[in-house]
Amino acid sequence: MTLRQRGPQTPPPQVGAVGAEDKKAARQAFHDAVERAIAEQMPTSGPLVDTFGRVHTDLRISLTDRCNLRCTYCMPAEGLDWIPSQHLLQDDELIRLMRIGVTRLGITDIRFTGGEPLLARHLEGVVAAAAGLQPRPEIALTTNGLGLARRAGALVAAGLDRINVSLDTVDRAHFAEITRRDRLPDVLDGLEAAAQAGMAPIKVNAVLDPKITGEDIVNLLRFCLQHGYQLRVIEMMPLDADHNWSRDAGLGVEQLLELVQAQFTLRPDPKPRGSAPAEVWLVDEGPDNPAGTFGIIASVSRPFCGDCDRTRLTADGQIRNCLFAAEESDLRALLRDGSDDDAIEQAWRAAMWSKKAGHGINDPDFIQPDRPMSAIGG
Repeated sequence: MTLRQRGPQTPPPQVGAVGAEDKKAARQAFHDAVERAIAEQMPTSGPLVDTFGRVHTDLRISLTDRCNLRCTYCMPAEGLDWIPSQHLLQDDELIRLMRIGVTRLGITDIRFTGGEPLLARHLEGVVAAAAGLQPRPEIALTTNGLGLARRAGALVAAGLDRINVSLDTVDRAHFAEITRRDRLPDVLDGLEAAAQAGMAPIKVNAVLDPKITGEDIVNLLRFCLQHGYQLRVIEMMPLDADHNWSRDAGLGVEQLLELVQAQFTLRPDPKPRGSAPAEVWLVDEGPDNPAGTFGIIASVSRPFCGDCDRTRLTADGQIRNCLFAAEESDLRALLRDGSDDDAIEQAWRAAMWSKKAGHGINDPDFIQPDRPMSAIGG
């Protein structure tokens, strides 16, 4: 998709500040945002669009900011402040927002993330509620895999269609170093349980943390091919809680691709990429691997913002129109002050209408978001 600019736009004020306690101020902010957006020709019905004509059909929902790993590229070892429990969305609030998204805004895909979504005890119920919406959305989960072995069957029964499991290496010592937990066998058990439960495709997400080596990725790709999983390597992004991100640290995308091509025969996947974030290669059958696929998600060096179709809901009810947005739009305040579905729908539309052309990581004045990845959701 080519970005389509409709002329200079003045971003509307965000719909309520995060944690705002003044309901009158939150409602006034909502009215101001919607009025400004409508004045700038924001559609009040139909698809969820922004000023560049991008249509947002993929809803990412963070169920919790908590996690049972401490990956170095995401969370500090200790000392992270959790979202207060009273600020987290209740099940009925979350289900109401999913319904508004699907029936009013054209959401066709819902992905549950975290933190670690398997820490949400209500996960199966929320998945079942999403599966009961009409038209039924595609339902996916991104998880670290801990506890998946016990719950894979129940999640499939509830309506889960697809799963992505975060796994950066199959070297146990290296896994423990990156995640600060010695839990690799549990993740591998979770992957096997997902396959036995019938989930397909199963994708494995590996982040190019500076500690990751070419050998890690080559061995991980071979493991994934041997088990029928699809490996996607993700360029590290400036979303770490310690704010230590550096674009020059660790393997670069081009270097990684050269290392993989030295061990496997790759061919570009001829299928159209669409809004998918990964560049995908077909991997030919080799002496110790069956055929499969390999993908790279290069959000920093090869951004795909022009085709982005995602809208994000945090565990505390904030809409983020971009993973790297500096502002959020507070739907929780509207849920709890008696606002009707029409008001929430228009607030959501206003939030997405103000989405920028790109994430801005490569701009000289880029500022890393205050929230780490664990509090935003992948």
